[in-house]
Amino acid sequence: MDRTASSGGGRTPRESDDRPLVTAHSAPVSDEPTARLRAIRESPEPHPWGTPAPRHVSYPGSPWPPPETPSERTGGLQPLRVRRPLRTIGALACVVLGLGLIGGAVTGSWLTEDSSADTATDTGYSEARTLWHSVPVDTLFPVKVEGKGAGPGKADRTWSRVAVAPDGNCTAALDPLLVSTLQPVGCARALRATYTDATSSYVTTVGLVFTEGDKTTMKTLKARFGNEDLAKRSDLMPRAFPAPGTVAAGFGDRQRASWTVTVLTQVPVIVYAVSGFADGRPVNAPEPASVARVDRGKTTAAQAGLGHEAGGLADGIEKALVRALSTAAEPPE
Repeated sequence: MDRTASSGGGRTPRESDDRPLVTAHSAPVSDEPTARLRAIRESPEPHPWGTPAPRHVSYPGSPWPPPETPSERTGGLQPLRVRRPLRTIGALACVVLGLGLIGGAVTGSWLTEDSSADTATDTGYSEARTLWHSVPVDTLFPVKVEGKGAGPGKADRTWSRVAVAPDGNCTAALDPLLVSTLQPVGCARALRATYTDATSSYVTTVGLVFTEGDKTTMKTLKARFGNEDLAKRSDLMPRAFPAPGTVAAGFGDRQRASWTVTVLTQVPVIVYAVSGFADGRPVNAPEPASVARVDRGKTTAAQAGLGHEAGGLADGIEKALVRALSTAAEPPE
């Protein structure tokens, strides 16, 4: 067919237009007569996720615009999350194992702490109860006791030991009513010693009662002493220990002027002290040390400072007891 022939409307193409005329029924013209029709590949633009989006290629006879693909309907391709089930299971196992170890450690510490505390208490009570067997007398009752600020007006006091009584039962050291009051904790042994002040004007008997009670019964007894003010009752006043041939030779029951009784709970021990005049004068109205220390000028015991003598010396002997227990608890080198 002649390329210059008119088609349909008799229109003659312009001479200057050297492009080939292509109709709907004509085949495309190619410089290569044997070339076959190929789709044109376009260089894809870099995709933000590393995978190029598919592009539509138009072929003769294909519809336009092309139908939407699922990725175009959903706003573009989304990166797929790679699942690693083994790693997830391993992480969960580590979390569960970690929580189990933490819970076990906390529970174990609670159990260990409680058990250690109970064991330490039982051991401490047992050691303290028999301490007087092995500790030298000079440790429990030092030859000299320093009381810094223990005297009236916070004056320093010094007491010298006069005599030490043989260890014995509570019947010889305490009045019968006081022995009865201490019955719930029992009395294993009573130790006593008598001291005098630096001027030898006063004498004081101090004692340690080692009981058979445990921590619960000691706490109960301490609470009773506090609730009923038993330490202030004169009929529960401890006895004095007179030492023949010393300044305390005339120190008997009628010479007692002030006293103190302290129930300890960290160890099964009761510390007491009772004071009086070294010249043997009797005292008609004895007064507990807790009252005489703050009520100076109203009673004989308060005016003489005998409340400070009893209270200060009892504190000093209690400290000596604590030191002895600490030394006994130290492991041997």
